[in-house]
Amino acid sequence: MTETRLRSRKSPYPLWFFLPAAAVYGVLFVVPTVSSFWFSLTRWDLSTAEFTGLENFRQFFSEPFLIKALVNTLIYALTTSGLKTICGLLLAVLLSGNIFARGFLRTLVFFPVLVSAIGIGITFSVMMHPTKGIINVMLATLAIPGPGWLTNPALALFSVALVDLWKGVGLATLIFIAGLAAISPDYYEAARIDGATRSQQFWRITLPLVRPATITVITLSLIGGLRSFDLIWAMTRGGPGFSSDVIASVIYKQYQAGFYGLSTAGNVILFALIATIILPLTLWLNRRGAEQ
Repeated sequence: MTETRLRSRKSPYPLWFFLPAAAVYGVLFVVPTVSSFWFSLTRWDLSTAEFTGLENFRQFFSEPFLIKALVNTLIYALTTSGLKTICGLLLAVLLSGNIFARGFLRTLVFFPVLVSAIGIGITFSVMMHPTKGIINVMLATLAIPGPGWLTNPALALFSVALVDLWKGVGLATLIFIAGLAAISPDYYEAARIDGATRSQQFWRITLPLVRPATITVITLSLIGGLRSFDLIWAMTRGGPGFSSDVIASVIYKQYQAGFYGLSTAGNVILFALIATIILPLTLWLNRRGAEQ
């Protein structure tokens, strides 16, 4: 009886163990988040704050270049997420097969993930120079006129998205390789006995069973695309004009100009945008996966 009573009695220690982590989380996340919502409703500087209600949000959505940044953010996030998912899966299938120098090729694909985004942005901005960049110089040797990758308003955002793909596809590939490794070889063996082709095995076995990895890649890529700043700022600074501005770069520009309340409202809008897109999408993808 005594042993049973001692086992049933709850120990206070597990709850106390949460306190250090909860304190750090509260100081570094909860307090800044609540403060951001408050300061987004004010016109503030480093010493004073005047409550203005929803004026910052009204101004944000009334400025054409801010709406342009919102649209660019969505385009950039969808483009980079879609490309990373498709290319990552194809590379993972290739690098999971019996090919020559497989380990070296995996390292080569993953290496850009480890490099600083600022360093990559500066390097590619030099390589994409319209007249002196190595990309257009190589195209000129083939008698192909090189476009203004970062100077053409119609191409600038997509040029940065391609660089983002090159930098981030390695992480997507790694996640897909882990997902492919979890699939039992018995499925493929049974499919080969039944006479299924390689493409049928991919569509009927690989694609459905790698769904958890696909959900992870889509979620991480979308979050990264929606909050992307460093690569865009290093390559174009939102230019030419406002053609490659995203919400994060506009927030930074407004803060530089001293519009602290407006920049804080932009942070809140970015937070709401990410939550509005990611949470329903994740729930829907997980529900689809459970149904299948």
